[in-house]
Amino acid sequence: MKKLIDFDGLFDEKLAEYIRRNPEKYSEKQWENVIPRLYKQFGDTYVAVAGTTPKQYYADMTDEELCSTLVRHIEQGVPVPDFLCREIEARGSSDALIGLLDRREEEILTLAVNLAGSDERAFSAYFEILASDVNEDIKETVCEQLKGGADAAKERALTMYARGVEQELMLEIVSRCRQRDDRVYDLLLEAFLTGDEVPMHASYLAAYGDERALPVLLSYIERDDINYLEFRELKYAIEALGGEYTTPRDFTSDPYYQEILEQSRMPVEDGKKTDA
Repeated sequence: MKKLIDFDGLFDEKLAEYIRRNPEKYSEKQWENVIPRLYKQFGDTYVAVAGTTPKQYYADMTDEELCSTLVRHIEQGVPVPDFLCREIEARGSSDALIGLLDRREEEILTLAVNLAGSDERAFSAYFEILASDVNEDIKETVCEQLKGGADAAKERALTMYARGVEQELMLEIVSRCRQRDDRVYDLLLEAFLTGDEVPMHASYLAAYGDERALPVLLSYIERDDINYLEFRELKYAIEALGGEYTTPRDFTSDPYYQEILEQSRMPVEDGKKTDA
């Protein structure tokens, strides 16, 4: 097994020397653009301790070696080089990478999910993660990947919803389906009409894009008991579905409106009536 090499540490050393020799070459803002370019160039630079370039060092590894090396970097506290991640990512969801999705160490699992991306081969493991007791940040990351392949994830998401597992995440996933399915539409509409999270559920209807929801949204936005946040999301959803709502509404006494007003430092007199 190849030794762990702190390529990022080696790059930092070279960068520090380069900056020392060229202190006036770039402004601080320019350095922000130069450093990523230098890092990319470093990937194709021969490194004596590796006997090759950083990119080639990982390109010569098998899928299993790559994933094992990733785990060792994390376990031993050695920074994970972007060159390693990009090589794993370029090969897609190998069996070795899918195997990392069974791990429950947060850093390993988060990296594995991000590297597997929206590859359908990872979906079975993703749903197992959502049904487990991992932290919410990891579940949100998994949800983002499943949204990228929502049509392929739909059936399992509907099944999980029916079982009462992470129902909000399941709604979010199926709302990104592009293929029309009355089961999905009915589920999103029911969640909107019966749930408490009006802004969120309105956003799901907007994301799904079924114009049949327009009359329901237009009726709901007329209610006197909605707050400013609900109004904004409802109006956005209506417009996203091709509709329009122009009736002026007064939210000057609404605490959410006041909070947003204060944060934006807008004059109060500019916002007494709003249709936005």
